[in-house]
Amino acid sequence: MTELLYQSGFGNHFQTEALEGSLPKGQNSPQKGNHGLYTEQLSGSAFTAPREEQRRSWLYRIRPSVQHLKNLVETNLDLIKTGPDNSNISIASPLRWDPFPKTSDGSDWLSGLSTIATNGNAALQLGGAIHHYVAALSMGNTVFVSTDGELMFVPYDGALLLRTEMGDLRISPGDLAVIPRGVKFSVDLLASAARGYVCENYGEAFRLPETGLMGINTNASARDFEFPVASYDKTEHSTRIISKMDGQFFEAEIPHSPLDVVAWHGNLAPYRYGLRNFSAIGPTVFDHPDPSIWTLLTSPSEKIGTANIDFILFREQWRVAENTFRPPWFHSNVMSELMGLIEGIYDAKAQGFKPGGVSLHNSFIPHGPDSEAFQQASNSELKPEKGHNSLAVMWESRYRWQPTAWAMGLIELQSDYSERWSELPKKFI
Repeated sequence: MTELLYQSGFGNHFQTEALEGSLPKGQNSPQKGNHGLYTEQLSGSAFTAPREEQRRSWLYRIRPSVQHLKNLVETNLDLIKTGPDNSNISIASPLRWDPFPKTSDGSDWLSGLSTIATNGNAALQLGGAIHHYVAALSMGNTVFVSTDGELMFVPYDGALLLRTEMGDLRISPGDLAVIPRGVKFSVDLLASAARGYVCENYGEAFRLPETGLMGINTNASARDFEFPVASYDKTEHSTRIISKMDGQFFEAEIPHSPLDVVAWHGNLAPYRYGLRNFSAIGPTVFDHPDPSIWTLLTSPSEKIGTANIDFILFREQWRVAENTFRPPWFHSNVMSELMGLIEGIYDAKAQGFKPGGVSLHNSFIPHGPDSEAFQQASNSELKPEKGHNSLAVMWESRYRWQPTAWAMGLIELQSDYSERWSELPKKFI
């Protein structure tokens, strides 16, 4: 497969054309588009938002997108759920799942997408959802668009080609990709099967977090985020478009591909990031800092410092702190945590947390290192050591995660998860 080219820099204003002379010079909307292209603006923020909050791109396409979503008929994707969830499933206990099912029954990315948990309210642009996908087929001539939220892909098995209106992104385990709300795309498999996590963010778009005293040279660097160059599909073939709006699904058939943007410029576009570009910091003397130092991207809320959703990455690191319990301590938080594991071992969970699994600890549900991890960390020699190769991810939200009936009905749900702490002895003297 031809190696893809990318543009780099989070939040940059890009310009790219797949056909020379497609981009107009000196203006956005000429009377007649170059090469007969239609001009269209994609706005991801209100027109009057502060300049630093503005997200928009100008697209120059073969056909206007007003021809895409016509003659829509309602369709059903039963396992994809949208907040708010009124199922009244208990969220009062810590929960954990073994790796999710591998079987795909001939599904593609969309038909193999199932919701693990939701929170907030998509119509009010609050909270989000965490989904899991398993696929054995490419989507072919099916195209999807979510108008409810941007979609963050975190694969842990199998590579994907994301064919979007604005160009292509290739991702593998160890990468993430984000497709903005309202951008159409299709997913091709680059392996025999693929599995992974998807966060659908209903709130403010993900952005790099403020770093405060840490400065700007830590964690995720803007230069490592990669955006597509323009490419387009001009073939005349029947395409099925599926659109998600307020948790409902609608579909239409059109006689051409909607992925026909020949050129674009702006700062609203899909992007990808290699997770091992994350330059983590940690304690060099004693004690264990808050996990907020591992925040890679954040979707802020109206309450400063309290995220709609934080995306947090725990990667392998050198551990050097003196006289310190080095894994995460026992804790209960106002924020709610949903974790996944891409590869390796998460240092607070010595047993039962495997790549492809999920754990869920909602607001003020106590959790922390299991019995084995506690004993190991309490008695190990405190010499400098490199942790296991590991990539663990967490979506932390101000809203409680509500697991779906599908997730709660899986045989992979660990009925004995709470027993992982039962062997912690009374040590008080």
